[in-house]
Amino acid sequence: MAFIKGEINMTKNIELAKKNMLLKEINFSEYACKSTQAIRFVKENDEDIRPIFFRDIDRIIHSLAYTRYIDKTQVYSFIQNDHITHRVLHVQLVSKIARTIGRSLRLNEDLIEAIALGHDVGHTPFGHVGENCLNEICEKENMGYFWHNAQGVRLLKDLEKSNISVQVLDGILAHNGEILLNKYEYNPNKTKEQFLQELESVYTVKNYSKKIIPMTLEGCVVRISDIIAYIGRDIEDAIKVGSIKREDLPKEITDVLGDNNTKIVNTLILDVIENSIDKNYLTFSSNVFNALIELKKWNYKYIYDSKEATEHNKKIRENMAELYNIYVEDIKKYLSGSRETDIILKEFIEKQGEEYLQKNKPGKIAIDYISGQTDNFFMKEVGKRIATLS
Repeated sequence: MAFIKGEINMTKNIELAKKNMLLKEINFSEYACKSTQAIRFVKENDEDIRPIFFRDIDRIIHSLAYTRYIDKTQVYSFIQNDHITHRVLHVQLVSKIARTIGRSLRLNEDLIEAIALGHDVGHTPFGHVGENCLNEICEKENMGYFWHNAQGVRLLKDLEKSNISVQVLDGILAHNGEILLNKYEYNPNKTKEQFLQELESVYTVKNYSKKIIPMTLEGCVVRISDIIAYIGRDIEDAIKVGSIKREDLPKEITDVLGDNNTKIVNTLILDVIENSIDKNYLTFSSNVFNALIELKKWNYKYIYDSKEATEHNKKIRENMAELYNIYVEDIKKYLSGSRETDIILKEFIEKQGEEYLQKNKPGKIAIDYISGQTDNFFMKEVGKRIATLS
């Protein structure tokens, strides 16, 4: 009898704990996305103590795709410096900045953190040069287009089958940190079906990825935080590797934003909070926005297009194209029953299952395989399959 009573007490305590987890949502802004609004592709029981978006955070950080952040390029690929930013640190910075903004605006921090930590899982080895190369291959092979944001959704939704909520997947799809706006709006009426249509259009309509707006204001917060996280941090990294000197930064920009990452991040966070509180969109003040536009242009000219950041791009593109062709032939051999397929590629294919093989041609499978690789694994594959990358 005591055992049964103990079970009852535990159930009551768990129910109380579940309610406590959701208490903060009472004070959310009217524009926040609450846990009760979460949409999943596969319905689950409601016995878990964690709210849905909180669960999504855990599923993302335990995913294989998240693990591979550890060795993926942010800006500099071949410079040996343990203090420059890699993708794994970038997503944490985005998460922290986004949660600061989200808490200040009374939005759902769990949803924000899940989107932020998952937003770059689809990034290829060697950052945007790798992404551009895979896009070129996809276009050449009539497979549509490749964008890392859509690939991130594909990884979590289809390849790892994580059953992440639509709101989180939508935030990942819509996060494009290369697009700087002075009014970040969202579409609260977007449905699961509309999200799926947008996902499909990213693959089939040129530059459609740039047109997507999030279905939540939390998704907007991550979009804006992506820029805030990299714009000043990339300057610090560029100084470390010798691409620029701090005194090179234009005075007309530093007078508004500051001349180091701490000042830039603080200025941008406070400005967007000041101008967005109690609004159904996010915005900067005009002088801060204009300075940010000019800083982004300056970064491209002196950091992203610098010799230190681009000197290996040609070789990366050549080797990625060669590996693609090698993998396609390997996959064809596997499908024909050959035992000669590379063991790691074979494990990747078999992990996906028969349905994956039926839905995807060898070229698409090769794209999935390459896009998920870390920088280090890619270099080992080049060394093993082609030649030493220099």
